[in-house]
Amino acid sequence: MLRTGFQMAVILGHHGALPGLTHLLPRFNPASAFGSSTETLVSRFCWEMTESKNYALPNASWGPDMLSLYHEFLEKTKTEGWVRLPSFRSNRNHIQGFKLPLESSANSDKSDSRLFTRCIEREGQGYEYVIFFQPSEKKSICLFQPGPYLEGAPGFAHGGSLAALIDETFSKTAYLSGEGLLTVNFNIKFKNLIPLGSLAVLNVNVEKIEDHKIYLSCVTQSRDQQTVYAKASGTFLQMQLEEDSSQH
Repeated sequence: MLRTGFQMAVILGHHGALPGLTHLLPRFNPASAFGSSTETLVSRFCWEMTESKNYALPNASWGPDMLSLYHEFLEKTKTEGWVRLPSFRSNRNHIQGFKLPLESSANSDKSDSRLFTRCIEREGQGYEYVIFFQPSEKKSICLFQPGPYLEGAPGFAHGGSLAALIDETFSKTAYLSGEGLLTVNFNIKFKNLIPLGSLAVLNVNVEKIEDHKIYLSCVTQSRDQQTVYAKASGTFLQMQLEEDSSQH
């Protein structure tokens, strides 16, 4: 069910990596991983990891709009400083050697854990998305094509599926912009329904960073910008990752 102006507080931690990005970014160096510059955070996020599937790469289910805009932003990674972010099965893959400050060492088997927005394995059936980040401007663009398993109203994406992806895009942007790790506030107002299989563009900006908090906004709209699907805002708490002694 769609709701207007709901608010929720969640505890999340999100990070990521991309095969083929080594020509754009330096290799991950654990010795310097606690630096807080955007360059260091992007380097940590995008360290080379070739053995895991990158779900942010195009597949046969992507429609023409999704593919064409993807290639537009891919060109911007070469000329305008944008970075194509990875998306793996679990965020644990992206922070090997580190952990969230609140993570318990007593956690049970982690081998089958999955990122919520990557919980549907079949291509085109659930979340199809890719995030591009602009380090100097601290903003992101997420291209989102919802599949039939995300249905709410018949023929349209469930409002909760969009809210989850906005929060995921917020989290990546907050982390890379200043080590924002935990969602402390999230608000969304729905404007229009997103047809299943169509392209929605999430425009995320960091509004300000103060008092150890990162404030973000998002406008989700159609590619031609004629239809606004939702507007959202979020606040993330700045925290540094801790070394994970269990992996040494």
